[in-house]
Amino acid sequence: MNDSANNLGSSGQGFQIGRVRVEGRAVLAPMSGVTDIAMRRLARRFGASLVVTEMVAADAYARGDAANRLKAEGAGVSPHMVQIAGCEPDSMAEAARIAEDSGAAIIDINMGCPAKKVTAGYAGSHLMRNLPLAIDLIRATVRAVRIPVTLKMRLGWDAGSINAPELGRLAESEGIAMLTVHGRTRCQFYAGEADWTAIRAVKTAVSIPVVANGDCASLADVDSMLEASGADAVMIGRAALGRPWIVGDAAHYLATGSTRAEPTRATRKDAALEHYEGILELFGAAQGLRHARKHLAAYAQWSGGRDALSLRRRLVTAEDCKMVRSILCETFEASCEAPLAAEAA
Repeated sequence: MNDSANNLGSSGQGFQIGRVRVEGRAVLAPMSGVTDIAMRRLARRFGASLVVTEMVAADAYARGDAANRLKAEGAGVSPHMVQIAGCEPDSMAEAARIAEDSGAAIIDINMGCPAKKVTAGYAGSHLMRNLPLAIDLIRATVRAVRIPVTLKMRLGWDAGSINAPELGRLAESEGIAMLTVHGRTRCQFYAGEADWTAIRAVKTAVSIPVVANGDCASLADVDSMLEASGADAVMIGRAALGRPWIVGDAAHYLATGSTRAEPTRATRKDAALEHYEGILELFGAAQGLRHARKHLAAYAQWSGGRDALSLRRRLVTAEDCKMVRSILCETFEASCEAPLAAEAA
């Protein structure tokens, strides 16, 4: 084990993924149906060290499926990191090659998704129950491309089969350049609390960078997560919904030791509008409006509005794109500049 590499979590302001230098130590998590290209552009501009596409189905992507090509879109994002999932080495390899040819700088393999529709197809976190297949997929993907390949996983399938350290060691031996570990088992889904301390066993087992994931929602969590896990960086997921700036807040805090000012009401409004328009441009009016609703509800929640609940209901039920834009503007015009922590209470 390389001791200097293994101690990255306690020093430095960034880390290395193969030949790719990541400036900063806070990453936006890949989230299905959430981390569209518009959100990733915003998060990166607000200072996120790295952003990852939502999960792309390798077989469908390799066949040219339009929906999965949209998920893998990376225009305006650098470095561009594409997450792929599957259970067939050939399709994983082909998907990785297509992503590389389309401008990806990093490929991430999903072995952490707990969704039944994914694990039923022997992909996602199901692969932690079949390490020989997991290694075949890793080997095929790494050999298919010239860019770095990383791996995202959970602690194990259930409490009786915690095998993340073993998978981490095997993955590193096959050329994986970074690991991300969600501090839950698959059978926990998102219940209970993420076990950040359990991630430390993975960090101890490998020399490559390790990113800790699960329940990081504040700067206090950032400190606690890194201290408990010994990881090199944090990954923030659900807490960034409606707050694409929060990952950048964490990166700034880890780089400087200080907190930066909350974005102003005008900045939050501009971000929400840009995100909304970006979704409409990506998906078209009808599909885009449906896709945007989860984001619109979250922006309203964090707007600081005095009538946020009512405005949120109107945002997610309106059927006219122009009306939604008008309500979104109204949401922030009805806002105050109260601290965001208090607004969410």
